Amino acid sequence: MLTVERYGPGLESAWNAFLASTRNGTFLHDRRYMDYHADRFEDCSLILREDGEILALLPANRRGASVWSHQGLSYGGLLMPDALTLARAEAALAAVRDHLAAAGVTELIYKPVPRIFHRAPADEDLVALHRMGASVIRRDNLSVVETAQRIRPRKGRRYGASKAAKAGIAIARSNDWNGFWRLLEATLSDRHAARPVHSLDEIAMLAHRFPDNIALHVAQREGEMLGGTVIYETPLVARTQYIAAAPAGLEASALDLLFITLIEEVYAAKRYFDFGASLDGAGGINAGLLDQKEGFGARAVLQDTYRVAL
Repeated sequence: MLTVERYGPGLESAWNAFLASTRNGTFLHDRRYMDYHADRFEDCSLILREDGEILALLPANRRGASVWSHQGLSYGGLLMPDALTLARAEAALAAVRDHLAAAGVTELIYKPVPRIFHRAPADEDLVALHRMGASVIRRDNLSVVETAQRIRPRKGRRYGASKAAKAGIAIARSNDWNGFWRLLEATLSDRHAARPVHSLDEIAMLAHRFPDNIALHVAQREGEMLGGTVIYETPLVARTQYIAAAPAGLEASALDLLFITLIEEVYAAKRYFDFGASLDGAGGINAGLLDQKEGFGARAVLQDTYRVAL
């Protein structure tokens, strides 16, 4: 018998233990990560069981009559183990639909884990969504470098990296979260009138909790931080979560050297290097930012968001 159970704090160990067995879950779905912003979201995560054993997980939050999977994460969706077949995934999502409808929810907004993060094929949920009549309500593009079949960076990016190296700029992993966050906040404020999603305390805490998954890499010269990026690392993917550069760093092409070093050396063993989406703050594409990423050989990978009317 298939049942749906609302997640609660006493289920953290069971949730995380099952997460480790899924083929599309990442450390973002670990409750130690998800719950850092528990005060901002009404958690509505679900655990699906069959004959008492966990079958799948659905990280989610509720806002009014809508349930999202998940507004506080880059991606959510049904987290599935190797044994979950298409038929069971369809049954699981049908059970989720019925459970949410009975709770007064009118729609499920569903942002699945992009394929580049899948340890093994895991599109059963997308087939199930289609059969349930889900509609695509948003289509973003991730700018991704496939390292084994890499498209050569443009001449300008390669020239910039060489220029930066000759100017004495070095690339290193850093724990100077304070210094980078000052640089990041200034960059986002000056260029985009925005702020980081995480506070300094939050990112420092998460980096401490997940030292193998969250890293800060910087471009520096004579002790001065000229630029940097926060990388979220999963088994197959190194993903840029934040990027910032000082005016002197932009002039010296510090980011060119930083990203070519990360792609070609630091994360060369990863299958993908993901620059993420290039958004303009209004839901459109920031053409300049996209062009910069494509200059390193990145090309589009779809990240769709679905709506299921209940």
